[in-house]
Amino acid sequence: MLQFALRLGDDPRQVVTTTPRPVPLLKRLMADEATRITRMATSANAAHLAPGFLAALAARYGGTRLGRQELDGELIEDRPDALWKRARLDEIVVKLAEPLRRIVVAVDPPAGGVSACCGIVVAGLKKNGQAVVLSDCSVEGAGPAGWARAVVSAYRRFEADRVVAEVNQGGDMVRAVLEGIEARLPVTVVRATRGKFLRAEPVAALYEQGRVLHAGRFVELEDQMCDFGPEGLSNGRSPDRLDALVWALTALMLEGGSEPRIRGV
Repeated sequence: MLQFALRLGDDPRQVVTTTPRPVPLLKRLMADEATRITRMATSANAAHLAPGFLAALAARYGGTRLGRQELDGELIEDRPDALWKRARLDEIVVKLAEPLRRIVVAVDPPAGGVSACCGIVVAGLKKNGQAVVLSDCSVEGAGPAGWARAVVSAYRRFEADRVVAEVNQGGDMVRAVLEGIEARLPVTVVRATRGKFLRAEPVAALYEQGRVLHAGRFVELEDQMCDFGPEGLSNGRSPDRLDALVWALTALMLEGGSEPRIRGV
């Protein structure tokens, strides 16, 4: 759409600044012969940034593939051993225009304090058996009451049938916190008995079979999907958004996907 703003003048130009994620539009723009590319590492601006900020970035991304992207401005393609590829995710974005049989909100509560991310993903099931990822409602920097409110908000916004919550880290506390915000919230608790990669493999297979669609672009979730391999994420952090996605699609398609949509009165 920016091209329409370049209609006047002798030599109209546009400036695009961004973290270089390997999305099709950015790759096409960078490949254009008329494009002039300038890269600047975060360290080049160190004189104007707080030392604590730089230290936090180095601790989070240092020595990782994502660090090369986030700190050095490199365009990093898919991780070779990742379960998902960006090209495939680009193909499955659809405009949803039909009612869904079931809708669930899955939550992966943070194991740490308020600085951690709480993964919250909403997904639904179409009449033909395909699943649709509707939203990534994950929140960062929220305490238990904060992320519980975000879960309940997503449940109400999408008129979901159920909340699926992992309780490995918090046990009964997770259910209690959620029901403290919404007393009648229908919560199903799940416990992880296998590693994250083993849990994610069957869900990745659903994508390969064309059984999962996305109702939009979810950049941070997709970043985790395309950077998740047998050893986890390259930055060593917990794949919180991806965990929530796995629980949502497991509930819909691998454990009880045929349940009817039921409304209370």
